Amino acid sequence: MAKQAVAAVARTPGGRWDIEDIMLEDPRPGEILVRIAGVGLCHTDLAFGGSLQIMKAPAVLGHEGSGIVERVGEGVSKVRPGDHVVLTFNSCGECPRCDEGRPAYCVRFAQMNYGGCRVDGSRTLCVGEEPASANFFGQSSFASYALANERNTVRVDPALPIELLGPLGCGVQTGVGAVMNSLACPKGSSLLVIGAGAVGLSAVLGAKVQECATILVVEPREERRALALELGATHVIDPASADFATAIREIVPVGVDYAFDTTGRREVIESAMTALAPRATFGLVGIASPADDRLGLSINQLVGAGHIVMGIIEGDSLPDMFIPRMIELYKAGELPFDRLVRRYPLSQINEAIADQHAGRCVKAVMIP
Repeated sequence: MAKQAVAAVARTPGGRWDIEDIMLEDPRPGEILVRIAGVGLCHTDLAFGGSLQIMKAPAVLGHEGSGIVERVGEGVSKVRPGDHVVLTFNSCGECPRCDEGRPAYCVRFAQMNYGGCRVDGSRTLCVGEEPASANFFGQSSFASYALANERNTVRVDPALPIELLGPLGCGVQTGVGAVMNSLACPKGSSLLVIGAGAVGLSAVLGAKVQECATILVVEPREERRALALELGATHVIDPASADFATAIREIVPVGVDYAFDTTGRREVIESAMTALAPRATFGLVGIASPADDRLGLSINQLVGAGHIVMGIIEGDSLPDMFIPRMIELYKAGELPFDRLVRRYPLSQINEAIADQHAGRCVKAVMIP
């Protein structure tokens, strides 16, 4: 039986999102119908909704969903109705990258996550009578219900506030995982985090878990710098008041061992390169404007200093293992990601977007 629900629908590039009735298909083999309890708002949703060039209008986005399993399709054994789950990115499970435990680099990642439909071309939902672009990151969770897949569904402890856990599936996972998995910062190392949004502050939390000795955060907003210090940063730098690369060298004269950029801004990354120690690793997660996405790096500097520059997707997470790991850290008081969260009704999605843009909240979580 098809499931009626409501969703935030994007119809105009960069325009307001409207709450509309949708109709979801029954779960097919390998699929799971989830009643969404909460869904995080991520920059990726805004980027796709702002252009509507890949996910065509009408589009239902949302990819940080959490909720309760209502029905499962044929062959699903991982979860059952009533289970509390976090939804994350989708992957094929068959390609070389998936086989080696790196599903964030799935060969079919684009098709599986923002193709707008199932891999066979069929649609998962309609807005009214109109087929919609959906299946976003295998979920489209800006809605009261979502169809997910067995591979991107992770069962979690039902004792925890399920409405808060969705960001573990992307934004928090990306920041924490970048430090714990991708960079694997060792105890006593120094880390530079550029940008104190949800991903950057999650990286600070991961650095605390890794016992980094020096955690520097570059962030223009005063309230974000204050929060970074509360969460474990040892130093914060306002890029408007000083050349931040020089300021970093004053704190760590030899340069930082690791750096992590969330901004995607070419000039920021190039400046940060001058603050790296020999043999430093620089992780990039911020998406650049297509008009300015070329870095001017010195080959001689890279070779002579042994620098490594690496792209990072989803914190190199294997979600079935890493999301439960983050939850255990949260339960132990070592990963207080809930301090980043501000709740909104899904009906106030436009207000949540405005607040996130203005810096009035770090991570909006919407409750259908």
